Amino acid sequence: MNTSVPELRKANLSDLTELLALARTSFVQAFTVGNKPENVQAYLAEAFTEDKLTQEIQETASTFIVASLAGKLVGYTKLNLSAAQADVQDPASVEVARLYTLEEVWGTGLGQLLLDAAIAFGRQEGKTWLWLGVWEHNARAIRFYEKNGLLIFGSHPFPFGDEIQTDWLMRMDL
Repeated sequence: MNTSVPELRKANLSDLTELLALARTSFVQAFTVGNKPENVQAYLAEAFTEDKLTQEIQETASTFIVASLAGKLVGYTKLNLSAAQADVQDPASVEVARLYTLEEVWGTGLGQLLLDAAIAFGRQEGKTWLWLGVWEHNARAIRFYEKNGLLIFGSHPFPFGDEIQTDWLMRMDL
């Protein structure tokens, strides 16, 4: 992979096709291990469609920040303000609804850059805390978030194909 510095910017509708491919690929890379393939495919068909992503990009309470290397999207984060949040819907918070990178850039610090961008976004928006949900079996992500000062404050059910999984809710003060 190119070792140049990643470029971060807000996504827009012109990014739709490439962002959708990135979202689908990075999700498969992150969640194939430990899950039934049919559940991964069911979730992709539900959550990562062109229509769904178009609606999400157009949602005024959501912001997508994409990371590119050499002109190729390699990671992204989706940030939700209260109106678009999944669980908490607290006007004082920002939700990191998604933070994914391609496997080829795992361990390069790109996830850190995206989380730092999420933190900066929350502060710029005047929020006092940041939160997210993370699958209880995603030890790598949990360690990453804990290293960054996020603490578990609850959990919620996450429908995934024919299963109901548990996501831990984690938060940090901004």
